[in-house]
This record gives sequence, structure tokens and C-alpha cells, in this order.
Amino acid sequence: MKILGIELDEIRLPQHVGIIMDGNGRWAQKRGLPRVFGHRAGAKTVRRIVEISAKIGLKCLSLFAFSTENWERPDKEIKTLFSLLRQYIKTERENLKKNNIKLIVSGDISKLDLDTKSSLEQLMDELKNNTGLTINLCINYGGRQEIIQAVNKILSLNLKNVTEAEFEKFLYTYGLPELDLLIRTSGELRISNFMLWQAAYTEFYFTKTLWPDFTQKEFLLAIKEFQNRQRRFGKILDTKT
Repeated sequence: MKILGIELDEIRLPQHVGIIMDGNGRWAQKRGLPRVFGHRAGAKTVRRIVEISAKIGLKCLSLFAFSTENWERPDKEIKTLFSLLRQYIKTERENLKKNNIKLIVSGDISKLDLDTKSSLEQLMDELKNNTGLTINLCINYGGRQEIIQAVNKILSLNLKNVTEAEFEKFLYTYGLPELDLLIRTSGELRISNFMLWQAAYTEFYFTKTLWPDFTQKEFLLAIKEFQNRQRRFGKILDTKT
């Protein structure tokens, strides 16, 4: 499969790609603009990446949209972020339906304002039977929070000697493919409390590109690099020549 001049092996596509969408604020500041302009530009990038993900046949795309730590940001910025999310839901609803895209959410959305929460739940319900790309929006999400929440559920059920497979049933991502590739934009070299359990054997791709400037082509190049890596999962590969 050749897209945008990049040759990809359809058989070796990652099943699940996660993205830490970082750099909106810095993108705006570099242009002497308020941070809100960066978030608006970043929302356009989301649309482009969702579009190319569906086109190449990815199974799942997890987007780190709002972390549990993001509540420490200024109120105005938080309101802008959720306003953009509601706008995305409104403008992309028909496009998501048309392209057979499913939407789920990882995170505690009970703390969201009523309008945002209701809009998300309604859209998830409308798209629940779609069978194409799954978009996993990570909102009010933290990896440690997710693990603690899973442990507390297990304790409440008085379960003993839980296996990894049983533990995963209590995670937000239960039922999704393993996280194969994690991309972080903006040049930061950390995962910032994102999918700590799921990232155990994930391949990482770090780029200095700020999220609003992240293109479909660079996304495909990240997948191409993923396909060129040898994944050992702690094992020794057969080295016979």
C-alpha cells in the first residue's frame, strides 16, 4: 500500500496507535498568539490524523486529549478545550458515521460539565455499532489513576490472585488491541502518565514537530519506522542466517 509516497506493509500495520498530542501552546506562543489558537489548530490536526488512520485501516487510535493533571491549567484554557471538543462532536458527527468510525472514551468523564458529558455519551451511543476505526478519546485520564481504580474494583469484589488477563478487564482499554505504537509530538521525551500498563512493550516514536504542524505524512513515516523495527517482547529472536 502506497500513500502520500510512503510504502506501508498492510500486513504489519500497528493495530493500536496512541498519540500524546503535545505542543499546542508553544505553537501559538511562537506566533505571538494566545494558547487558544494553538488548541484550535491542534483540533484540525486531529481531523487529519483520524482521516488517514481510517484510510489505511488502523483498528484503534487513542488520543490523549485531557489528563487528570490538566485541571491545574487556567480555567479559561480548560473551558476552551472542552468547547473545542463539543465543536468537534458537532461538526464531525456525520463524517464519523459516514466513515464507519466508532468512538469510546477512556477516563473519568463524570467530572466534565453536563453539556460536554452528554454530547460525548450521545455520540458514543450513535457510533457504537460501527466496525471501522475505533477512536479512543482519553479525557480526564491518568495511567496511575486507571491502575488504582482497577485495583479498587478488584478489592471490592474480593478477588484473589488476579492474573494479568483478569486485571486488564478492569482497565478502560479492555477489549482494545494491544498498544503497538505510541507517538509524542513537540520534542518531549516522556509519556506523562499515559497508558502506563498498556505501554509495557509499546514502540515509541518521539518527534520535535509541534502537534498543530504534525502532518499525515509524518504520521505515516512513524508507522513506517514502526514496521522497520524488530519487536522482541523480551525474547531472543532467531539469529540463524
